[in-house]
Amino acid sequence: MDITIQPNKLQGLVEAIPSKSQAHRLLICAAFADAPTNLRCRETNRDIEATAACLNALGAQITRTNYGYRVVPIHEYPETATLPCGESGSTLRFLLPIAGAMGVDATFRLEGRLPQRPLSPLWEEMERMGCRLSRPTQDTVRCTGRLRSGEYVIDGGVSSQFISGLLFAHSLMDGESTLTVTGKLESAPYVDMTQAAIALFDGPHPDTITVEGDWSNGAFWLAAQALGNDLTVTGLDPDSPQGDRRVAELLPLLAQGHCRISAADIPDLVPILSVVAAAKHGAIFTNIQRLRLKESDRVASVIAMLEALGGRAESTEDTLTVYGTGLTGGTVDAVNDHRIAMSAAIAATVCTQPVGILGAECVEKSYPRFWAEFARLGGQL
Repeated sequence: MDITIQPNKLQGLVEAIPSKSQAHRLLICAAFADAPTNLRCRETNRDIEATAACLNALGAQITRTNYGYRVVPIHEYPETATLPCGESGSTLRFLLPIAGAMGVDATFRLEGRLPQRPLSPLWEEMERMGCRLSRPTQDTVRCTGRLRSGEYVIDGGVSSQFISGLLFAHSLMDGESTLTVTGKLESAPYVDMTQAAIALFDGPHPDTITVEGDWSNGAFWLAAQALGNDLTVTGLDPDSPQGDRRVAELLPLLAQGHCRISAADIPDLVPILSVVAAAKHGAIFTNIQRLRLKESDRVASVIAMLEALGGRAESTEDTLTVYGTGLTGGTVDAVNDHRIAMSAAIAATVCTQPVGILGAECVEKSYPRFWAEFARLGGQL
């Protein structure tokens, strides 16, 4: 789907959608709980649905309800399972160690850019601890054998999702296990989210749990607000463990003047922050290596987006520099990256010429109702 947005300001109240990051974690914990759980999650998306489908393949009974999900835990492990991960990196990286801990002969099906996204060093550590991993085809990963308890060691510099996956797996194993993280742990707040979810289900837990608002997707509306759109954003907890809550402190910095921002713990915020930087006074983003491993190479796709809209940006191996040139308009290829598509949409509110977005349907990965909300708030599609 290709769309064209006419320059126009947004106005109104928008409620943050449920956190994709927390929904993944709560679904997983509920699937291994001692009793059923009602999960309040008023909206879903392709990534959350992928985790639910994979957990069902592992023996859970997860059904959609008017309020979200009803999760009946796994009572018996299957011998074999096929897990449809879609394009969800979280689903694959969380459930690969879980399948290993269960001892299931599991085949993971991958779509989009997911087959190219890294699984090392998780792959090597799982094989060291008892599993056998293989790539039967380019779009599948197979896991056989069973993880044993013991001392696990993994580099934290590639993805915090590897650490979260192993923490989930450890909660299913018999015997004592430890996990030592070497190097710098990237996106550390998301490991905190995992530990909080596991702790919530450690023993009796509430029958009904509500997924909190999503700072990652709420960031687009907050950025629009910072760019002069008359928006009120509700449903975001300032004390949330989500790392992307930092957008609330970073937007004022961008308004004040040229600044340096480390992307180490907030890689998902860089596309929309780059739009604000281009419209304001510029910024330098450091520690950008992991941006190249996302749904797109987000260093390349952010630069291409800004240049298509009349801005200017450039990169080195470890920095992305965005110049405060202002934005005029143009046509952006979303390169199947939901955050590029939504960033370009918010950019349209400060452009002087129309903004075209190629492949705009990719927002369904995290925010299926984005275009409807954008139009409701006054966006001219």
